[in-house]
Amino acid sequence: MLGTSNQILILFAHPALEKSRVNRHLIQAVRGLDSVTVHDLYEEYPDLHINVKLEQNLLLAHDIIVFHHPFYWYSSPAILKEWQDLVLQHGFAYGHEGVALRGKKFLSAITTGGSDKAYCRQGYNFFTIRELLVPFEQTARLCGMEYLPPFVVHGTHQLREQDQIARHAEDYRRAIVALRDGAIAWDKLSQVKLLNENLALIL
Repeated sequence: MLGTSNQILILFAHPALEKSRVNRHLIQAVRGLDSVTVHDLYEEYPDLHINVKLEQNLLLAHDIIVFHHPFYWYSSPAILKEWQDLVLQHGFAYGHEGVALRGKKFLSAITTGGSDKAYCRQGYNFFTIRELLVPFEQTARLCGMEYLPPFVVHGTHQLREQDQIARHAEDYRRAIVALRDGAIAWDKLSQVKLLNENLALIL
C-alpha cells in the first residue's frame, strides 16, 4: 500500500472548536497539505445526519485514516461514535464480504487534559492511554486495518506557552507528512508507544 504518496483522510471531531486551545492549532498545521483531506465532521454535519455513502466513498479513496479528536470521557466526541455506528457497516467494513478497508492504516490523534503521568496504574486515570484506546485499536483490527501508535498530546490544560502548542502542531505536521510520503521507519514503530514520543527514531 505504501508508496511515495499516500492519501490521508483526517476525520476531525471537535464540538467546540472556537474554544479549543490545542486542537485548533493541530488541525491548522495540516490543512492544505497535498494528499491530505481534513474532514471536519461537526462542520459537515451540524444536524448530525451523516451521509453514509459519502463517508464510505471517502474511506475508499484514502490509504490512511486518522481519527483526530479530544479524548472525551476516555473516548471520542459523540459525532465520531455516530459515524462509526453508521459508516462502518457489516458487509462494507467487516464481515465475510466487508473487506473495503482491509490493508489500510489507522491512526488515533488525540489530546488529553491530564498529563502523561495520570495515565498509569499509579495515576489518576489508572489505565494507560494505549489501554484506553483499545476499542479504537480493535475496531481497526476488525476492519482489517493496521493500527499505528497513536499521536497523543497530553496535559493540554497545563500548556500555557504558545511555543509549546506550536511545537506539538509542528510535530503533528511532520508525522502526517511522513505518513503521506511513506517516510516512516515502519520496522521501528513497535519500539514506541506513541507516534510522537520519539519522532527522531521513526522518521
